[in-house]
Amino acid sequence: MSHPQVIRTPDQRLRIFVSSTLQELAAERRAARTAIERLHLAPVMFELGARPHPPRQLYRAYLEQSDVFLGLYWERYGWVAPDEDVSGLEDEYNLCPPELPRLLYVKSPATDREPKLATLLARIRDDDRAAYKYFETAKELAQLIENDLATLLAERFDQSRAVVTADVASDADRVVEPVRLPVPLTGLVGREDDVAAIVDRLAHGTRFVTLAGPGGIGKSRLAIAAARAAAQEFDDGAVFVDLSAVYDPQRVPNRIAQALGVRDTGDAPVLDNLVTALRDRRILLVLDNFEQVLDAAPLLTGLLAAAPGLAMLVTSRALLRVSAEQSYEVGPLAEDSSVSLFVERAHAVKPDFEITPENRDAVTRICAALDGAPLAIELAAARIRVLSPAELLDRLDRRLSVLVGGSRDLPERQQTIRRTIEWSTQLLTPEQRRLLSRLGVFEGGFTLEAAEFVGADGDSTDDDSADGDRPDGDTADGDRSDVLSDLAVLVDSSLVSQHDSDDRPRFTMQAIVREYAREQLASGGGLTAAQDAHARYFIDLGSRARLPLKAGGQREWMQRLGDERDNLRAAERYLLDSRDWDRAAQLAFNLFLYFWVIGLLGEVRTWMDEPLESGDALQDRTRAIALYFTRTIRFWKDPDGRVAADLSESADLFQQCADRTGEAMALISLALALMAGEKPDAERAAEVMERSLTLFRDTHDIWGESMALVLLGRVALLRQEVRTAFERFDESLALTQRSGDAVGGRIAAYHLGWAHLLLGSPQDARKDFALSVTLSTSLGHIEGIAYGLEGLAAVAALAGDVDRAGRLAGAAHALRERSGTHNGPTFTFHQRYLDRLAAVSPPGRLAAAVAEGRELGVEQAVAEALTEPSLN
Repeated sequence: MSHPQVIRTPDQRLRIFVSSTLQELAAERRAARTAIERLHLAPVMFELGARPHPPRQLYRAYLEQSDVFLGLYWERYGWVAPDEDVSGLEDEYNLCPPELPRLLYVKSPATDREPKLATLLARIRDDDRAAYKYFETAKELAQLIENDLATLLAERFDQSRAVVTADVASDADRVVEPVRLPVPLTGLVGREDDVAAIVDRLAHGTRFVTLAGPGGIGKSRLAIAAARAAAQEFDDGAVFVDLSAVYDPQRVPNRIAQALGVRDTGDAPVLDNLVTALRDRRILLVLDNFEQVLDAAPLLTGLLAAAPGLAMLVTSRALLRVSAEQSYEVGPLAEDSSVSLFVERAHAVKPDFEITPENRDAVTRICAALDGAPLAIELAAARIRVLSPAELLDRLDRRLSVLVGGSRDLPERQQTIRRTIEWSTQLLTPEQRRLLSRLGVFEGGFTLEAAEFVGADGDSTDDDSADGDRPDGDTADGDRSDVLSDLAVLVDSSLVSQHDSDDRPRFTMQAIVREYAREQLASGGGLTAAQDAHARYFIDLGSRARLPLKAGGQREWMQRLGDERDNLRAAERYLLDSRDWDRAAQLAFNLFLYFWVIGLLGEVRTWMDEPLESGDALQDRTRAIALYFTRTIRFWKDPDGRVAADLSESADLFQQCADRTGEAMALISLALALMAGEKPDAERAAEVMERSLTLFRDTHDIWGESMALVLLGRVALLRQEVRTAFERFDESLALTQRSGDAVGGRIAAYHLGWAHLLLGSPQDARKDFALSVTLSTSLGHIEGIAYGLEGLAAVAALAGDVDRAGRLAGAAHALRERSGTHNGPTFTFHQRYLDRLAAVSPPGRLAAAVAEGRELGVEQAVAEALTEPSLN
């Protein structure tokens, strides 16, 4: 049997086999080719030839020599050759080797899809070996391909040392990128002219548009649709900033930073980091629900002045009244659109509902009575399952006229919407209304488990005598089943929305519904009890997360806690406002690793400043935690030794409380402070770290042990004992690989890379740095990615590869600027290697490569880092 000729690209790049029909997807094929080549990969495509599809033996040979299968599909099934049962398109998928990664992209909408293709796609969807995504435009497809291929590179990079568990499979496009526009659960009805008008303003240079109107009129949905339509005019796309959980105007910069992926590491004001991250970008920010932070409006004009490529689309119930603002009034839906929306939402609860001559007038009058307000129409339509349009109209007529539903000085349509919410709640049982009000304490959505805890806790704590009798997380099964059934009614009534997050159901409420629920809770005297139940749930969640965050559960818990970030903030804020310093400190300490990785230690520091500055007598452990958080992020700023003294006090207090893990963690920060001064104290740092290592080993804390080994290796490097440092780093990496600890693994691998480089083993160093990039990408640890890129830049510089060294260094620098990690201390030595390379390279060549690298996106930089360098 003859073997197919091996197909090679000139530089041995990875080959991406692209399968699609030709004519209908010509633009998409060009976009795919461009995306593949931007990542320095080789596309395998059949564009020309006498046949509509190449002979089977040819594409079989190409498939066998390819590294990734990439399928593009739309409406056509493709040509079926004589004596064949299937088209070449389906045959390519059938012949794809089982071990080949499969990335499949389906264009939508598809109103005329051929039946055979529909059958093929149904089979592909059921294939658990394939990643299956939808796209609409060629530009969107190109971005999806770049993201997914970069992730595959990170996942599949061949290294002798890489042991990456399934829990930390790479996911660069999930965490390291900004918060892109959300995908609404339902379509936009009747706003086509509004979208066009807003897009036109942005296209003609307007940089600040405020969509104004009452809550529930559809501002958010309209802003998302307009931003999606306008995003192609912005090189960096559109980013969504949800302000619904922000009540303090001073926290607005933090929320914008969070959406952009800019870390609050505490080493510089977050606003300064924002300016640095935005100043060279062409980007559209969508700031949703600004009415509750109107005092932050001048911040927006300041950002616009500092970043000429920035534009903003703001939704607010009130105008911001600052310079550069252009207002766009969001009005009610027209009659036809109101009726269409009513029918669409009615179909969700009664699929066979249609407009008939008999019910048309009633439906039209319902929409008119609701002033064409989309939320009010949705709430009314949800009742069509049990009420006919005529019955619904009669009830609305009788109830809306007598319900107040909020302040009488609200705009007319706002009163209508709030009265409709009130009317909807009147149709609920008392238990369902109680649950709705208690759900008002959640910020940013909630899980079923959280709703069951807070909701069922409400049944047991409405009587103060029952408060505290039930341990955290222990709720009666009967109570839980009641909450589940009542929550289902709230979803059916459109008062709560449901969507899935990683197979975990998640629920949200529109801002005005949550506002109403919270008002009812406060007026009934149950707000404090509900907030306390909410805090207890998230304290318990943090306690459950503490250990898996240090081992194989990191990826799952990072994402789960990321979904709960607003709730964690709300719980912490409640505890601090209640001067409940002990529980506030405990919640923060349990989640130290999470807050560190996502870059929120600056915010945690401000939390822990409060108990220290309160004047209250603090428990020893609470003071130890507060000192730890407030001093750890300042370890390199210690001219008079006060930071080291406070960290030493923290360690002593932990020791007095018999908290050996806390003491060991404080000692790590103390050692860093001792090594960071103008006159590093290596001897005392070594003593401190030996004590820390012993404590971690005594408590069987493998994560802590691996961190202590890294710090001992750094002490050895300070003493110029490179071989000892290598041994410490190598032992640390082995520990992290056994436990599945990606955070510790990326740190150990990075340090090991420098040890290898200093010992004269650049190829081993390259593998270590690449592993660090891979693990950092899996966690979305921006700073870790930057470190790894810098290490690989040093390796490339040592090899004389000017272009690669410059691109990687430029990408790392841009990543630090855009993520807010450029001000603090760094443990990197790549610049000395670049300086040596620049001295022997053609003038300006390295600088040009650095400038090119600054333009790379995160996924592109990761792909470049993890691709084998060319052999010169």
